Amino acid sequence: MLDLDTCYRVLELEPGATLEEVNRAYRDLVFIWHPDRIPKDNTRLIEKAQEKIKQFNEARDQLRQHIARHGSQTSQRAASQQQTYRSSPPRYQSNPYTYRSYHAPREPQQTTQHTYSQHHNHTYGTYQRQRTAAPPPPEPPRTTPPHKDMSGVNLQGANLSEKDFEGRNLSHANLSYADLSDAFLHRVILHRANLRHANLFRANLLQADLSYADLQEANLIGADLSGADLRGADLRGAKMSQGNRLLVKLTGARLTGAIMPDGHVHT
Repeated sequence: MLDLDTCYRVLELEPGATLEEVNRAYRDLVFIWHPDRIPKDNTRLIEKAQEKIKQFNEARDQLRQHIARHGSQTSQRAASQQQTYRSSPPRYQSNPYTYRSYHAPREPQQTTQHTYSQHHNHTYGTYQRQRTAAPPPPEPPRTTPPHKDMSGVNLQGANLSEKDFEGRNLSHANLSYADLSDAFLHRVILHRANLRHANLFRANLLQADLSYADLQEANLIGADLSGADLRGADLRGAKMSQGNRLLVKLTGARLTGAIMPDGHVHT
């Protein structure tokens, strides 16, 4: 198991990095070092990349757990301090057996006497009302969708830039006009998904299932589709090149039956 300093060093981060920074660093490094991006005949470099990916996974998991624990402990300490402050009596009630009423008129020999029992009940009742009225602590912001099965979800036009959807099931989902630029979509399932006019600029779609997906007019410039399943996908009008230069990585992609940007069916 890697120690925290090593985890930060593996992901090229400074100590104290946020969860969002950890996830972004992980996505960037996996994108660079993924074995599918390396020629199959270079076994030495593939083995090195596999070891790198293993380290990235372990470092990310360790830091996620550390950040979750640290955030929970901080919330607990803040709640404890707030509860102690609320339950303590006001300063002018420092003597629970007898004191001058705070709002009483300052006339000679006119004091308000209270018993210990009355003071205790008053303080406890105030504490109970304050505790009941206190709002729950806010949930931490999500950096990834809450469930792995998101089939059929409607995310039309959503801003999903740089989001992490690794391994999630988005089959039949409506992602038309969605911004998925720089999104981490490694091994995501987008079978028969609607991605018309979606922005997939520089998206990581390594080994993604895009079979029979509708990618008409989608922006795929800079996307990595290495090992992706594009069989039967509709790519008519999709932006994949500039002039005669292909700007999409399709190493090992399956394209049988796919309708290419110019309208011809790939065989």
